[in-house]
Amino acid sequence: MKNLFIYTSLTRISDLEEKDFNVIQLPKDQWQTGDYVVCKILDPGSSSLLLELSNGRMRGVIGGESIVGALGERYATLEATGTWRKVGEDLKMNVLTGAGLLGKLTSKSAFMPNMMELEYIGHTHRNDKALNMQDFVKPSVNIPFTTPVVLFVGTSMSAGKTTSARIVTNLFKTAGHKVVGAKLTGAGRYKDILAIKDVGADAVMDFVDVGLPSSIYPKDAFKNKLQQLLSKMEHQMADVAIVEIGASPLEPYNGDIAIDAIREQIKCIILAASDPYAVYGLMKAFDLKPDIVTGIASNTMAGKEMVEKLCKVKALNIIDASTTEELKSILSEKTGFAL
Repeated sequence: MKNLFIYTSLTRISDLEEKDFNVIQLPKDQWQTGDYVVCKILDPGSSSLLLELSNGRMRGVIGGESIVGALGERYATLEATGTWRKVGEDLKMNVLTGAGLLGKLTSKSAFMPNMMELEYIGHTHRNDKALNMQDFVKPSVNIPFTTPVVLFVGTSMSAGKTTSARIVTNLFKTAGHKVVGAKLTGAGRYKDILAIKDVGADAVMDFVDVGLPSSIYPKDAFKNKLQQLLSKMEHQMADVAIVEIGASPLEPYNGDIAIDAIREQIKCIILAASDPYAVYGLMKAFDLKPDIVTGIASNTMAGKEMVEKLCKVKALNIIDASTTEELKSILSEKTGFAL
């Protein structure tokens, strides 16, 4: 079946591209988060829209093709919201992220292009059972998470978290340290953790690896999935973990649970911020004091001065190479690793 469908990156933990499966339509009351489904593209949307493949490459689409993705939910402040739970009797839905997160679009920014529209064809099946992302999670022994963490959080999506994490990962790898990179919360995309891998991380992983299309999930069940993910990270026996909390902890992606789960291991917090007032709000909401504020809020002298005056924290535009030595000094002081 390899050439019949476009396999999006949420299928990367599965063997759907290698082994045959049946496609059977199920009534809506039998659908679940993480189900692998086949949909036909009715409208490819904007010509700028691409699908992320299981290897991380991006692919354009044309109307009439069929894709394999996973049912899920997205609630992004700056782009779009949607959920499979809102799919109606017409069985039409949308591609909520290029990774193949599928559900009914419920709202989108006026600045977003029209999103791909799909028609549900059926669930992937083997041995009379609908296939879910959970079916492909490799079992591992849960062990306590003790790896030192450099935590990257943001006041919103697209604030600069991943770019900042790439820079810091490169500094640790250049200094000879073993690094595991992870994204604990957010909506499924492969590109963020691949960006960390591309600059030398020894291993990368995210919530997709434990069977979630996004981290919008019931809290108790998410805690169990998070423990699985942290155990996978610990098994890497890395010197340091570069950890990203996707989107913002204030969004419904369980970022607060993720932060609490690793709080004792956090050695340094780098906050990518869109504006100084957002820094202040996040600090108050989560009792977190970042060691560095970077991102859009640190791009100008005016922004930096306001962050430092309002929030009493260091603002550093770390994409500016002239700040690298100061960044290394802060990281070394906080983590104890020589850089």
